[in-house]
Parts: sequence; structure tokens; C-alpha cells
Amino acid sequence: MSAARTMLEAYPRGLGRIDIAKLVACIDACIECDQACTACADGCLSEDDVSHLTKCIRTCLDCADMCATTGRVLSRHTGYDANLTNTVLQSCATACKTSADECHKHAAKHEHCRVCADVCRRCERACRDLGAAFG
Repeated sequence: MSAARTMLEAYPRGLGRIDIAKLVACIDACIECDQACTACADGCLSEDDVSHLTKCIRTCLDCADMCATTGRVLSRHTGYDANLTNTVLQSCATACKTSADECHKHAAKHEHCRVCADVCRRCERACRDLGAAFG
């Protein structure tokens, strides 16, 4: 059981109508994507020819920041704001798609980009799935 699930189940006021399985999946995906994107950007910086990876580094770092923020927002429920949550989920899904698309361009040559693209796609789906549950 993930720490996110344990903490959400321990929340004293309950989570209302939120699908806990989708919420946990999204929080866990965001945490994983933050780590993968951070590591991928670092991997890109370690390559011999960094100049062609500038956009990849930028999109990975943007995605990592969005995923970290989204994971934190989704972990808080006191004073819950559905509009903010939906906006954050949409923004995170967009950042994940952008990063996945860019990493995919380099995936044949750089394994860290292939792994990152896969993780970003999973996170994008998790954000969209959770967002649709609110819709």
C-alpha cells in the first residue's frame, strides 16, 4: 500500500465523493513522474551533446514541477476547491503530454528519455482519469 493511500485513508473527515483509487493512482503517478522527469533532465545534461536536448531538459523540468505541485494539491482536502483541482489536473496532464512527446523524439538514442516518456504518459492518463471523475 502506498503512503498516499495510507494517508488518505487516515484523513479524519473522509474524502466525500472522490474515487480514492483514482486519487491514489494520480498522486502516485505524479510523484513517480516528478522523479523520472528530474532524473531524465539530469541524464540529458550528462550526455556528450547537450545542445540538441535543451527543449527536452526544459519540458522535463516543467513537467517535474507541475507533477510535484499536483501531487501536493491532491494530497490536501481541508477546504477542498474542485475548480482549482481540475485546473491543476489539466495543467499537469498538458505538461506530461508535452514532456512525453519531446522525450519520445530522443527515446531511440537515450534510454532515460524512453523511460521518462512512458512515465509521463502514465501520469497524463492518471490526471485525465481523475479529472474525468470530477466532470
